[in-house]
Amino acid sequence: MNELLKRQPKSFLKLILFGFLLVSLPFFLALAYSAMSVNRLANLSREAVHQAESIAHGSRILVEQVAIMERSVRLSLILSDATMLEGYYQAHGEFANTAAGLAQLPLKEDQKALLDKLRFQESGIYGKIAQHEKMVDFAPLLESAQTFLRRGDEPIEHEVDVMQAMAGQASRIVMWQLAALVPLATLLAFGFSWLINRPIRQIDESIKIMGQGELSRNITVDGPEDLKRLADRLNWMRLRLLDLEEEKTRFLQHVSHELKTPLTSIREGADLLATGVTGELNPKQGQVARILLDNSVELQKRIEDLLSYSAIQAGKPMPAWTNTDLGKILDAVLQDQHLAIMNKSIEIDLACPNLALECDEQKIRVVIDNLLSNAVKFSPVGGLIKIRGELEGDHMHLDIIDSGPGIDPLDHDRIFDAFYQGRRTAQSPTRGTGLGLSIASEYAEAHKGSIELLDQEEGTCFRLTLPRGRTAS
Repeated sequence: MNELLKRQPKSFLKLILFGFLLVSLPFFLALAYSAMSVNRLANLSREAVHQAESIAHGSRILVEQVAIMERSVRLSLILSDATMLEGYYQAHGEFANTAAGLAQLPLKEDQKALLDKLRFQESGIYGKIAQHEKMVDFAPLLESAQTFLRRGDEPIEHEVDVMQAMAGQASRIVMWQLAALVPLATLLAFGFSWLINRPIRQIDESIKIMGQGELSRNITVDGPEDLKRLADRLNWMRLRLLDLEEEKTRFLQHVSHELKTPLTSIREGADLLATGVTGELNPKQGQVARILLDNSVELQKRIEDLLSYSAIQAGKPMPAWTNTDLGKILDAVLQDQHLAIMNKSIEIDLACPNLALECDEQKIRVVIDNLLSNAVKFSPVGGLIKIRGELEGDHMHLDIIDSGPGIDPLDHDRIFDAFYQGRRTAQSPTRGTGLGLSIASEYAEAHKGSIELLDQEEGTCFRLTLPRGRTAS
């Protein structure tokens, strides 16, 4: 197969044409053999007709010449005129020439014997006439000539039988050829379909991988030169996208870092104002200070998401494994989200047993925080969020179910894509970056776990699945 790939046409179009010709070749051979068989049968039939016509014509001449010889001899005897024998001698010559010609034709054995008998009888009569005998009997000769005439159709029947046998043999050979060539042509068709489809599948798979963001894998295509040139173009585009991805990551890192320093000062200043360290504030000033503090905290979280995303793009996150408890992580996340939960008067229905985990506590905390943050944003005022944890074998399931509008079915396949935001907006004054679920999914996969969207009649249910330890993964 490798040798075939090396010798295949340089052009994709030439490969298709070559495959078509090769697949059609067996049928061309079968048609050529059929045409040759038909032509051979036609030639045989022409020869048989010609020979049959020659035998029939010669037989009639023999009968006619015997009659002429007999009539000439009788007239000579009746009229006692020797000159009347001239007709006999002419008929004798014609008879001899005709009999010699018939002897050259492919007669059957009994016909040859009958012709020899005719020639012998006629020679005997000629000898008697040459000796001037008057009593000559032509009846046996005439009877033999007529018998030979009647049996003149036997070569035709023989040739017809031969042609029928040849036609049957040719038909059987053609059928055997078709029985052998159809599977061969089918096999060749599948082989060339594989050869043609293989580089197309490779290109399709390469484009799919690039679309999924895996830009580090080199693109190779085994096929004609024009498809290899297309692979070179894809590689050029892949490297260009890789450069752009690196530039984007560096940009995010620089912008996030530059924003984080002044934002820290803003948050600390808002915290000092809200807590009254700089002096007592009236109710309106206190409300403004709390708004500043809340939004600075929200903005800091967005910047931390960008930093986390940049770190993920720079390399796969490796967990720093520690022994912890799921309940401890949930308490910490609920405490962080307490203000947002309280502002929307959301009820939390928590049902999760204490489960010991071996994980990166900080990353799992980010995962749960992002899932709970989404649930809070999309839940209505006075809504309900259910948190359910259970153990199944060596794995732990954590379901976070909100009472919001749910996720549009058209968004199901893209909700974990970076920067993607669904069609249904959250009931929150601030709009997210679209990185929370992407980061959460990356961190879960780093733990050999997963996050999946479960079917729900109302609201949204995300399920976090994690192994309880590294050995379980």
